Amino acid sequence: MVHTDGRRDLLPVRRWHGPPEPAIESVAARCTGPTIDLGCGPGRLTRALAQRGLVALGVDISAEAVRLTQGRGVVALRRDVFEPLPGEGRWAHALLIDGNIGIGGDPVRLLRRCGALIAADGTLVVEVEPPGAGLWQGQAYVLSGSSGERELRGPAFRWARVGAEAVARAAAAAGLRVTDRFRFGARWFAELARS
Repeated sequence: MVHTDGRRDLLPVRRWHGPPEPAIESVAARCTGPTIDLGCGPGRLTRALAQRGLVALGVDISAEAVRLTQGRGVVALRRDVFEPLPGEGRWAHALLIDGNIGIGGDPVRLLRRCGALIAADGTLVVEVEPPGAGLWQGQAYVLSGSSGERELRGPAFRWARVGAEAVARAAAAAGLRVTDRFRFGARWFAELARS
């Protein structure tokens, strides 16, 4: 993924298509009730939730991601997170993992939307950038292709990045508060609740 500020991130596609790694299992272990996985991709987290006996719903805008998630034997819908979703206001947990805090390019708007999805005592778990990353909003695009082949550039889309030190500010602006920050290896997470 190429960001307009010059940053280039190698997307961990193999990891996304594999089994849930320990960091994902640690997120799933925090969930104790019905959980909605936003930007579920190929569904490894949605499946980890279902294997724990939880009601789990994967949501992704990509038809291929939804097909792959359903292929893992779990429920997924093709929807934009900003469109109406089942169970609004009743989910025990909502998840934004694997950089999905960037969806739509406006973290405050996205967090506000997620706050409307969870129950009054629900939580939102988000994966954030390591401390020092700050807040960045802009355009990004994906380059794809095998080594030695010509790279193909996808369409530009709005995206954002939020560092561990900036998530509290974004959450507060969205009517949420940080209840916990945790780390698994090099990956950083925050758990949010309604203010």
